[in-house]
Amino acid sequence: MDKYRRIGISRVLGLLGISAKLDLVWLLRDTRYAIAGIIADVIANLSIVSSVFFIAVRFGGIGSMNSDEVLFMMAYSTMTTGIFMLFGAGNNIHISRIIGRGQLEHLFIQPLPLGTQLATSGFMPFTSGSNFVIGIALLVVAVARLGVEVSLPWILSLLLYQLVTMVTIVARAYLVSSMAFYSPVGAEEISHYAINGTWLLSTFPLSGMPAAIQYSLVTILPEGLMAWFPALCLLGRPPLGLGEYYPMLYAVILSIIAGIIFRKGMKHYVTKGSNRYVPYGFRR
Repeated sequence: MDKYRRIGISRVLGLLGISAKLDLVWLLRDTRYAIAGIIADVIANLSIVSSVFFIAVRFGGIGSMNSDEVLFMMAYSTMTTGIFMLFGAGNNIHISRIIGRGQLEHLFIQPLPLGTQLATSGFMPFTSGSNFVIGIALLVVAVARLGVEVSLPWILSLLLYQLVTMVTIVARAYLVSSMAFYSPVGAEEISHYAINGTWLLSTFPLSGMPAAIQYSLVTILPEGLMAWFPALCLLGRPPLGLGEYYPMLYAVILSIIAGIIFRKGMKHYVTKGSNRYVPYGFRR
């Protein structure tokens, strides 16, 4: 089994290619349904972006952010949503669904580490890449309107913040999904609600809100770290005096906590199993 533990880059790329091929097959086999889903995703995302942006235009900005800075934040948020959909469309981030439905056993019997399977199973570039493309387009427009000096260090900072944001999203999803180990019926969809709630709240700028709300949404809850905080950092104005490295520190701490609790839940799961496969299971 040791040979299955050593997964190289070429193997990971091959697995991503398999997921992409399956996505393409779905697009070609049921094109009308796939295109309808893509259009629905685009409309839903643009409606969120445009609503906040139009509010900023109507009132000359939101808090200390002008309309172009709000557009930049919306572009960052759209790119984050796009990356999430690109790599997390297969319930590999909504892990509570796999746990609650008793499907982890399906992954255990595969000759690949569990982490590798989860990291590569949700890659859907053909049907889930539209929001990422829109996010890049909005980012180009916002950067041009703001006159931001785009340099290699700035681009690397953008990529780093996007990575940190995704780490925070995944860590939070796995943290709350740990409840599904103990309550598979009640917590099967908990990651879905946690992530969707994050999207709804994180797309509105926190600038101008009371300090208590701002601090609570970058400490107790990470909604302020999804777009508002990193966008201001990229514009050279880290908020709340926390510094530009704060999102990275938060992501590391949250990942450690999520990892400890998730591994504890896994030990419970492999000991008790899932009630899906017993006579009184809820999904026989």
